[in-house]
Amino acid sequence: MKAEIHPDYHTVIFVDTATGEEWTTRSTATSQETRDVDGVEVPVIRLEISSSSHPFWTGGLRETARGGKVDTFRRRYGKKK
Repeated sequence: MKAEIHPDYHTVIFVDTATGEEWTTRSTATSQETRDVDGVEVPVIRLEISSSSHPFWTGGLRETARGGKVDTFRRRYGKKK
């Protein structure tokens, strides 16, 4: 690997603003907001949505029953009664 071309990979705290859930991981993302964890300043990344608040992952997503493309075509351009 070439030296001095890779971004800084460091510990960060991700916070889901919708649920308040937070987790610590490593990332190249940075932020002006920091928090002290065990004597080390760690950037805090705020997310509007994550798997803990997204309707698909929480079971809140409703799928509508739709026909296929053929049914849609027949409904739109089929014979009129």
